Amino acid sequence: MGRCTCMQWVARITYFVGWIALLCGGLVHIRLARTLFTAVDLSKRNLFELSMACFVICIASSLQSCHSDCKTKEASCATNKTA
Repeated sequence: MGRCTCMQWVARITYFVGWIALLCGGLVHIRLARTLFTAVDLSKRNLFELSMACFVICIASSLQSCHSDCKTKEASCATNKTA
């Protein structure tokens, strides 16, 4: 597995973890799952911070994988032009 593929997987996983954390925070907010998350000692703020951290990691991973894709495409174009 290449670096680019690994970064894309990190982006996908953190994207979905971020949405799950955001939905769990919504459930706590409307008091459907408050006892479940308080038993684990997670508040609305902690779930929101987790989701935002996951989204930031997702964006950074996506940008990094796109940037490395562009570099490899430019490098392959340059070798094709010289050949």
